Amino acid sequence: MRNAFADELLKQSKLRDDIVLVTGDIGNRLFDPFKEAIPNNFYNAGVAEANAIGMAAGLSMGGFKPIVYTIATFVTARCFEQIKVDVCYNGNPVIIVGVGGGFSYAGNGATHHSFEDIAILRSLPEISIVAPADSYEVRGALRAALKHDKPVYLRLGKKNEPLVHDSVPNFSIGKSIRLKKGNEVCILSTGNITPEAMAAAEMLETEGISTELMSFHTIKPLDREYLEEAFNNFRLVVTVEEHGIIGGLGGAVSEWKAAEELRSEITAKLLSVGAKDSFMHRSGNQTYARKHFGLDSESIRSRITEVYEKTYLSELGVSF
Repeated sequence: MRNAFADELLKQSKLRDDIVLVTGDIGNRLFDPFKEAIPNNFYNAGVAEANAIGMAAGLSMGGFKPIVYTIATFVTARCFEQIKVDVCYNGNPVIIVGVGGGFSYAGNGATHHSFEDIAILRSLPEISIVAPADSYEVRGALRAALKHDKPVYLRLGKKNEPLVHDSVPNFSIGKSIRLKKGNEVCILSTGNITPEAMAAAEMLETEGISTELMSFHTIKPLDREYLEEAFNNFRLVVTVEEHGIIGGLGGAVSEWKAAEELRSEITAKLLSVGAKDSFMHRSGNQTYARKHFGLDSESIRSRITEVYEKTYLSELGVSF
């Protein structure tokens, strides 16, 4: 994802001269082509991420389109006050890019686990939160963010993530993308966990459970039109995210569902799949962390089957 981001950034910088990149002392070789092409539009703020956000806010006020890029947990939790006051309060259209969302950097230990970034930023007015599913969506997301006139948090994985698209899809902030059609279970997946969700959906099909899969790349604003369709046409709607179970996509959809049930009848049940409310006090890579938190494809499949069977099929005497 980060390679696709760097490449797309360079392409877009050749189409407009207002893009400025501010980094937190990472991606130096990654952005060498950008620095060579437009050296005056690159700033390394060092390991002073809060300052980077302040710099970007000032650049935005000066008519530039600034992008702040560094590790997800450092550009969000460490910079919450600056994002709140300097960026969101003033409505500055800064693009904040968090690389290594979720457990992409799990091998570096708990300081690099980013399972709360969506939750804390979702609480702020004005900002949109976008988590692309693969490298193709990264390109579409960056293009959309550059056209957006409000702050955007772009949550990336790291590298070598499996693709779920064959080309760059039609990408709009707040509009989900159908990856697989089905009619019994609907999976809403966000971010780089989506290939695992896709594998789980294929497993469910082999069990006879017709499963729809959506890339729900925008956590804020939600695709409310699709949510209304899903909750009135499927038996079970499942959110899948490489983020804590509190405050992420599952929380956002739960809030929407609670409000919607007050004005109309909702037929589908909701299952939220995310990291449990605990720290991981062990060392391991992303694959290990996903297994630990039940976010690998088999664990996702197993959880969905369990809930689907218990809620609906056990009444009919059907089991797997």
